[in-house]
Amino acid sequence: MKFGLKLAGALAGAVLALASAVNAEEWKPSGTLKLQIGFGAGGSTDTIGRVIAKVMKDQTGWNIIAENKTGGGGVAMFTGISKMPPRGTVIGLGVNMPIMVNLVKRGDQLPFDLNSFDYLGTASRAQLALIARADAPFNTLAEMVEHSKENDGLAIGFGAPPQKLLMEVVNREADAGFRFVSTKGEAETQKLLLGGQVMAGFSSGTHIKYLESGDFKMIAVANDARHDYSPETPTVRESGYGAYVDPYYFFATTAGTDPAALAALTQALDNAINSDEVAKVIQNAAVSNPLNLGPEGTKKMMFDGVENVKVLFGE
Repeated sequence: MKFGLKLAGALAGAVLALASAVNAEEWKPSGTLKLQIGFGAGGSTDTIGRVIAKVMKDQTGWNIIAENKTGGGGVAMFTGISKMPPRGTVIGLGVNMPIMVNLVKRGDQLPFDLNSFDYLGTASRAQLALIARADAPFNTLAEMVEHSKENDGLAIGFGAPPQKLLMEVVNREADAGFRFVSTKGEAETQKLLLGGQVMAGFSSGTHIKYLESGDFKMIAVANDARHDYSPETPTVRESGYGAYVDPYYFFATTAGTDPAALAALTQALDNAINSDEVAKVIQNAAVSNPLNLGPEGTKKMMFDGVENVKVLFGE
Protein backbone atom coordinates (compact mmCIF):
# COMPACT_ATOMS: atom_id res chain seq x y z
CA MET A 1 0.00 0.00 0.00
CA LYS A 2 1.32 3.41 -0.95
CA PHE A 3 1.87 6.07 1.70
CA GLY A 4 -0.83 8.25 0.10
CA LEU A 5 -3.40 5.50 0.47
CA LYS A 6 -2.34 4.91 4.07
CA LEU A 7 -2.74 8.62 4.78
CA ALA A 8 -6.14 8.64 3.09
CA GLY A 9 -7.19 5.68 5.21
CA ALA A 10 -6.06 7.42 8.37
CA LEU A 11 -7.97 10.56 7.46
CA ALA A 12 -11.08 8.58 6.65
CA GLY A 13 -10.75 6.75 9.95
CA ALA A 14 -10.54 10.02 11.83
CA VAL A 15 -13.69 11.23 10.15
CA LEU A 16 -15.56 8.06 11.01
CA ALA A 17 -14.51 8.50 14.62
CA LEU A 18 -15.90 12.02 14.47
CA ALA A 19 -19.14 10.59 13.14
CA SER A 20 -19.65 8.71 16.38
CA ALA A 21 -18.75 11.74 18.45
CA VAL A 22 -21.49 13.86 16.95
CA ASN A 23 -24.13 11.12 17.12
CA ALA A 24 -24.34 10.73 13.35
CA GLU A 25 -26.52 7.68 13.80
CA GLU A 26 -29.27 9.96 15.15
CA TRP A 27 -29.38 12.12 12.00
CA LYS A 28 -31.36 11.28 8.89
CA PRO A 29 -32.49 13.37 5.91
CA SER A 30 -35.66 15.38 6.35
CA GLY A 31 -37.43 13.95 3.33
CA THR A 32 -35.77 12.70 0.17
CA LEU A 33 -31.98 12.70 -0.14
CA LYS A 34 -30.90 13.51 -3.70
CA LEU A 35 -27.66 12.25 -5.16
CA GLN A 36 -27.10 14.52 -8.14
CA ILE A 37 -24.76 13.28 -10.87
CA GLY A 38 -22.97 15.89 -12.95
CA PHE A 39 -22.99 13.84 -16.16
CA GLY A 40 -25.58 12.24 -18.41
CA ALA A 41 -27.11 8.80 -18.18
CA GLY A 42 -25.13 5.76 -19.21
CA GLY A 43 -21.57 6.91 -18.51
CA SER A 44 -19.24 5.67 -15.79
CA THR A 45 -20.09 8.52 -13.38
CA ASP A 46 -23.81 7.88 -13.78
CA THR A 47 -23.37 4.13 -13.33
CA ILE A 48 -21.29 4.53 -10.18
CA GLY A 49 -23.61 7.17 -8.72
CA ARG A 50 -26.76 5.16 -9.23
CA VAL A 51 -25.45 2.00 -7.62
CA ILE A 52 -24.08 3.98 -4.66
CA ALA A 53 -27.50 5.64 -4.20
CA LYS A 54 -29.17 2.21 -4.30
CA VAL A 55 -26.78 0.64 -1.79
CA MET A 56 -27.03 3.66 0.53
CA LYS A 57 -30.82 3.34 0.43
CA ASP A 58 -30.63 -0.39 1.15
CA GLN A 59 -28.19 0.09 4.01
CA THR A 60 -29.75 3.12 5.71
CA GLY A 61 -33.44 2.89 4.87
CA TRP A 62 -33.35 6.54 3.77
CA ASN A 63 -35.39 7.65 0.79
CA ILE A 64 -32.66 8.34 -1.78
CA ILE A 65 -32.96 9.12 -5.47
CA ALA A 66 -30.28 9.67 -8.09
CA GLU A 67 -30.76 12.32 -10.74
CA ASN A 68 -28.64 13.67 -13.58
CA LYS A 69 -27.73 17.37 -13.61
CA THR A 70 -25.66 17.87 -16.73
CA GLY A 71 -23.73 20.85 -18.03
CA GLY A 72 -20.11 21.94 -18.11
CA GLY A 73 -18.69 18.66 -16.83
CA GLY A 74 -20.39 19.11 -13.46
CA VAL A 75 -20.13 22.90 -13.28
CA ALA A 76 -23.91 23.39 -13.63
CA MET A 77 -24.64 20.85 -10.89
CA PHE A 78 -22.15 22.28 -8.42
CA THR A 79 -23.36 25.80 -9.19
CA GLY A 80 -26.82 24.75 -8.04
CA ILE A 81 -25.50 23.00 -4.94
CA SER A 82 -23.39 26.01 -3.95
CA LYS A 83 -26.53 28.18 -3.90
CA MET A 84 -28.69 25.80 -1.85
CA PRO A 85 -29.39 26.12 1.87
CA PRO A 86 -27.03 23.74 3.73
CA ARG A 87 -29.68 21.21 4.71
CA GLY A 88 -27.78 18.01 3.96
CA THR A 89 -30.43 16.82 1.52
CA VAL A 90 -28.47 17.11 -1.75
CA ILE A 91 -25.13 15.47 -2.53
CA GLY A 92 -23.22 16.08 -5.75
CA LEU A 93 -21.12 13.44 -7.50
CA GLY A 94 -18.66 14.89 -9.98
CA VAL A 95 -15.24 14.40 -11.52
CA ASN A 96 -12.55 16.69 -10.20
CA MET A 97 -10.66 17.59 -13.39
CA PRO A 98 -13.42 19.59 -15.19
CA ILE A 99 -14.18 21.51 -11.99
CA MET A 100 -10.54 22.35 -11.32
CA VAL A 101 -9.87 23.35 -14.93
CA ASN A 102 -12.85 25.71 -14.88
CA LEU A 103 -11.76 27.21 -11.55
CA VAL A 104 -8.28 27.91 -12.94
CA LYS A 105 -9.30 29.23 -16.35
CA ARG A 106 -12.48 31.16 -15.51
CA GLY A 107 -12.83 31.12 -11.77
CA ASP A 108 -13.83 34.78 -11.72
CA GLN A 109 -16.90 33.88 -13.82
CA LEU A 110 -18.10 31.03 -11.59
CA PRO A 111 -20.48 31.53 -8.65
CA PHE A 112 -18.48 29.10 -6.50
CA ASP A 113 -14.95 28.32 -5.39
CA LEU A 114 -13.43 25.38 -3.50
CA ASN A 115 -14.66 26.77 -0.18
CA SER A 116 -18.28 26.68 -1.37
CA PHE A 117 -18.56 23.00 -0.46
CA ASP A 118 -18.23 20.49 2.33
CA TYR A 119 -16.43 17.46 0.94
CA LEU A 120 -17.67 13.97 1.78
CA GLY A 121 -15.27 11.58 0.09
CA THR A 122 -14.30 9.90 -3.17
CA ALA A 123 -15.53 6.74 -4.86
CA SER A 124 -12.49 5.93 -6.96
CA ARG A 125 -9.57 7.27 -8.96
CA ALA A 126 -9.20 6.65 -12.69
CA GLN A 127 -5.78 5.11 -13.26
CA LEU A 128 -4.60 7.00 -16.33
CA ALA A 129 -1.70 5.53 -18.29
CA LEU A 130 0.49 6.63 -21.18
CA ILE A 131 0.78 3.57 -23.40
CA ALA A 132 2.41 2.52 -26.68
CA ARG A 133 2.46 -0.50 -28.92
CA ALA A 134 4.70 -3.26 -27.64
CA ASP A 135 7.06 -2.83 -30.59
CA ALA A 136 7.50 0.92 -30.11
CA PRO A 137 11.21 1.90 -30.12
CA PHE A 138 11.05 3.33 -26.59
CA ASN A 139 10.18 1.97 -23.15
CA THR A 140 10.27 5.02 -20.90
CA LEU A 141 9.14 8.63 -21.12
CA ALA A 142 12.76 9.77 -21.38
CA GLU A 143 13.33 7.44 -24.33
CA MET A 144 10.06 8.59 -25.89
CA VAL A 145 11.20 12.23 -25.67
CA GLU A 146 14.53 11.39 -27.32
CA HIS A 147 12.82 9.40 -30.07
CA SER A 148 10.52 12.34 -30.78
CA LYS A 149 13.45 14.77 -30.95
CA GLU A 150 15.38 12.50 -33.31
CA ASN A 151 12.44 11.95 -35.65
CA ASP A 152 10.94 15.44 -36.01
CA GLY A 153 8.12 14.73 -33.60
CA LEU A 154 5.87 11.94 -32.39
CA ALA A 155 2.06 11.67 -32.53
CA ILE A 156 0.15 11.16 -29.26
CA GLY A 157 -3.55 10.32 -29.09
CA PHE A 158 -5.62 11.96 -26.36
CA GLY A 159 -9.30 11.69 -25.48
CA ALA A 160 -9.57 14.52 -22.94
CA PRO A 161 -7.91 17.97 -22.74
CA PRO A 162 -5.98 17.33 -19.46
CA GLN A 163 -4.11 14.49 -21.17
CA LYS A 164 -2.87 16.87 -23.84
CA LEU A 165 -2.03 19.48 -21.21
CA LEU A 166 0.17 16.98 -19.39
CA MET A 167 2.18 16.20 -22.51
CA GLU A 168 2.42 19.91 -23.31
CA VAL A 169 4.24 20.28 -19.98
CA VAL A 170 6.79 17.78 -21.31
CA ASN A 171 6.95 19.69 -24.59
CA ARG A 172 7.66 22.95 -22.76
CA GLU A 173 10.26 21.53 -20.43
CA ALA A 174 12.03 19.12 -22.82
CA ASP A 175 11.27 20.62 -26.25
CA ALA A 176 10.05 17.13 -27.16
CA GLY A 177 8.18 18.08 -30.32
CA PHE A 178 5.13 15.97 -29.55
CA ARG A 179 2.17 16.32 -31.91
CA PHE A 180 -1.38 15.69 -30.72
CA VAL A 181 -4.27 13.79 -32.24
CA SER A 182 -7.67 14.32 -30.63
CA THR A 183 -9.80 11.16 -30.32
CA LYS A 184 -13.29 10.34 -29.07
CA GLY A 185 -11.88 8.30 -26.18
CA GLU A 186 -9.53 5.50 -25.30
CA ALA A 187 -11.18 2.97 -27.65
CA GLU A 188 -10.37 5.18 -30.64
CA THR A 189 -6.92 5.96 -29.21
CA GLN A 190 -6.16 2.24 -28.97
CA LYS A 191 -7.40 1.68 -32.53
CA LEU A 192 -5.03 4.40 -33.77
CA LEU A 193 -2.18 2.88 -31.76
CA LEU A 194 -2.75 -0.57 -33.21
CA GLY A 195 -2.98 0.92 -36.70
CA GLY A 196 0.20 2.97 -36.30
CA GLN A 197 -1.45 6.36 -36.78
CA VAL A 198 -0.17 7.46 -33.36
CA MET A 199 2.83 6.15 -31.42
CA ALA A 200 1.53 6.76 -27.90
CA GLY A 201 -1.77 7.53 -26.23
CA PHE A 202 -3.77 7.56 -23.01
CA SER A 203 -6.02 4.96 -21.45
CA SER A 204 -7.64 4.63 -18.03
CA GLY A 205 -7.93 0.86 -17.76
CA THR A 206 -9.28 -0.73 -20.92
CA HIS A 207 -5.69 -1.18 -22.11
CA ILE A 208 -4.94 -3.72 -19.39
CA LYS A 209 -6.15 -6.62 -21.54
CA TYR A 210 -3.71 -5.49 -24.22
CA LEU A 211 -0.88 -5.41 -21.71
CA GLU A 212 -1.73 -8.98 -20.83
CA SER A 213 -1.90 -10.02 -24.50
CA GLY A 214 1.42 -8.34 -25.26
CA ASP A 215 0.05 -5.81 -27.76
CA PHE A 216 0.70 -2.71 -25.62
CA LYS A 217 3.21 -1.59 -23.00
CA MET A 218 3.15 1.06 -20.31
CA ILE A 219 5.37 4.08 -20.81
CA ALA A 220 4.40 6.22 -17.80
CA VAL A 221 1.67 6.79 -15.23
CA ALA A 222 -0.21 10.08 -15.58
CA ASN A 223 -1.53 10.03 -12.00
CA ASP A 224 0.31 11.30 -8.95
CA ALA A 225 0.91 7.72 -7.74
CA ARG A 226 1.81 4.49 -9.50
CA HIS A 227 -0.86 2.00 -10.54
CA ASP A 228 -1.52 -1.12 -8.51
CA TYR A 229 -1.53 -3.35 -11.61
CA SER A 230 1.83 -2.01 -12.85
CA PRO A 231 3.84 -0.90 -9.79
CA GLU A 232 7.10 -0.91 -11.74
CA THR A 233 5.98 1.87 -14.12
CA PRO A 234 7.05 5.35 -12.92
CA THR A 235 4.83 8.41 -13.00
CA VAL A 236 5.37 11.41 -15.25
CA ARG A 237 6.38 13.35 -12.13
CA GLU A 238 8.93 10.69 -11.21
CA SER A 239 10.27 11.02 -14.76
CA GLY A 240 11.20 14.62 -14.01
CA TYR A 241 8.14 16.66 -15.00
CA GLY A 242 6.26 18.57 -12.32
CA ALA A 243 2.66 17.79 -13.22
CA TYR A 244 0.09 15.02 -13.18
CA VAL A 245 -3.51 14.22 -14.10
CA ASP A 246 -5.41 12.58 -11.26
CA PRO A 247 -9.11 12.08 -12.12
CA TYR A 248 -11.27 11.33 -9.06
CA TYR A 249 -14.98 10.73 -8.64
CA PHE A 250 -15.82 12.91 -5.62
CA PHE A 251 -18.79 13.82 -3.45
CA ALA A 252 -19.60 17.25 -2.00
CA THR A 253 -22.52 19.16 -0.54
CA THR A 254 -23.24 22.78 0.36
CA ALA A 255 -20.74 24.44 2.70
CA GLY A 256 -21.99 25.03 6.22
CA THR A 257 -23.98 21.79 6.50
CA ASP A 258 -24.63 20.64 10.07
CA PRO A 259 -21.75 18.48 11.40
CA ALA A 260 -24.12 15.67 12.39
CA ALA A 261 -25.48 15.57 8.85
CA LEU A 262 -21.98 15.61 7.38
CA ALA A 263 -20.89 12.79 9.65
CA ALA A 264 -23.93 10.68 8.81
CA LEU A 265 -23.59 11.28 5.07
CA THR A 266 -19.88 10.54 5.22
CA GLN A 267 -20.50 7.28 7.08
CA ALA A 268 -23.30 6.22 4.73
CA LEU A 269 -21.20 6.92 1.64
CA ASP A 270 -18.20 5.09 3.06
CA ASN A 271 -20.30 2.04 3.93
CA ALA A 272 -21.75 1.96 0.42
CA ILE A 273 -18.38 2.45 -1.31
CA ASN A 274 -16.91 -0.43 0.69
CA SER A 275 -19.70 -2.83 -0.29
CA ASP A 276 -19.07 -5.68 -2.71
CA GLU A 277 -21.87 -4.45 -4.98
CA VAL A 278 -20.31 -1.02 -5.46
CA ALA A 279 -16.80 -2.46 -5.81
CA LYS A 280 -17.92 -4.64 -8.72
CA VAL A 281 -19.57 -1.71 -10.50
CA ILE A 282 -16.52 0.53 -10.04
CA GLN A 283 -14.25 -2.20 -11.36
CA ASN A 284 -16.46 -2.62 -14.42
CA ALA A 285 -17.29 1.05 -15.07
CA ALA A 286 -13.99 2.72 -14.16
CA VAL A 287 -11.61 -0.25 -14.48
CA SER A 288 -10.34 0.64 -11.03
CA ASN A 289 -10.89 -0.19 -7.37
CA PRO A 290 -12.91 1.80 -4.82
CA LEU A 291 -10.84 4.50 -3.12
CA ASN A 292 -12.36 6.82 -0.53
CA LEU A 293 -10.08 9.64 0.59
CA GLY A 294 -12.57 10.79 3.24
CA PRO A 295 -13.63 14.43 3.72
CA GLU A 296 -10.27 15.93 4.61
CA GLY A 297 -8.41 13.85 2.04
CA THR A 298 -10.90 14.88 -0.63
CA LYS A 299 -10.60 18.55 0.28
CA LYS A 300 -6.80 18.33 0.13
CA MET A 301 -6.99 16.55 -3.21
CA MET A 302 -9.11 19.38 -4.63
CA PHE A 303 -6.95 22.21 -3.31
CA ASP A 304 -3.70 20.50 -4.36
CA GLY A 305 -5.30 19.65 -7.69
CA VAL A 306 -6.06 23.27 -8.53
CA GLU A 307 -2.41 24.17 -7.99
CA ASN A 308 -1.40 21.28 -10.25
CA VAL A 309 -3.82 22.42 -12.97
CA LYS A 310 -2.09 25.79 -12.91
CA VAL A 311 1.14 23.95 -13.72
CA LEU A 312 -0.62 22.11 -16.56
CA PHE A 313 -1.55 25.47 -18.06
CA GLY A 314 1.96 26.85 -17.54
CA GLU A 315 0.91 29.35 -14.89
